Amino acid sequence: MLRLSGSAFITGAGSGIGRGVARAFARYGVNRLALLDQKPDALRETCQQIQRESPQTKTEIIPADVCNEASIQRAVSQATNLFDRIDYGVNCAGIGPSPKMTHEMTLEDWQRVIDVNLTGVWICQKHLLRQMLNQEHRSNREERGVIINIASMYGLVSAPGSMPIAPYTASKHGVMGLTKMDAKAYAKRGIRINAICPGYIVTPLISGAIQSGLMDEEFERTPVGRAGTVEEIADSIAFLASPLSSFMHGTGLTIDGAYSI
Repeated sequence: MLRLSGSAFITGAGSGIGRGVARAFARYGVNRLALLDQKPDALRETCQQIQRESPQTKTEIIPADVCNEASIQRAVSQATNLFDRIDYGVNCAGIGPSPKMTHEMTLEDWQRVIDVNLTGVWICQKHLLRQMLNQEHRSNREERGVIINIASMYGLVSAPGSMPIAPYTASKHGVMGLTKMDAKAYAKRGIRINAICPGYIVTPLISGAIQSGLMDEEFERTPVGRAGTVEEIADSIAFLASPLSSFMHGTGLTIDGAYSI
């Protein structure tokens, strides 16, 4: 049975995949959760759900902006002061694409997505690594710490030409490059880094498009014929955090209903 323990630092925990990861981690045994988001009210909802489902879990709300390095540095320090160490870092914060052809796009359109989806992940990873390097190994298979980044199936392949989302696709490919490089650089130092590459998942980012029928054609291209659930992604992230995946470094675990193969 998959079991986790210790403390976790989760960005984007106010909704979607981030909230699902927080709930899954608590269910699998992580009893100290530092939950980050720009929206404190959304974090409070996450904490309330966790307290109902896993009342033994201690949660800490940390309003933070992943694009602001000082904000993330403070957040990592706050979590470390509260919990002594950070065993798992999960970088879930991100924004969705706004389809627009590159020749019609402004620099601001491009930069906004890159800032959150790629630079934000790099900032969080940087400060998680600094903390984890100061931690003792927990065991032979658990090491100093684990980081999981949220990429996308569009970090491995491109979207259809009818869906022009160049900044999003570039940002997620960048997350994969960052994950692979740092996984190699820190493996011998006892820190394990992987990414997860979800397909279409029922989250607030695409729920409106699903309800309006705009996603029907994409679901037809997905062999399983449906969108994935947050729970399916969260369980896979828990696997990547656990000792069950202790020999996995720098992978992009694809969970997309066979869309990209």
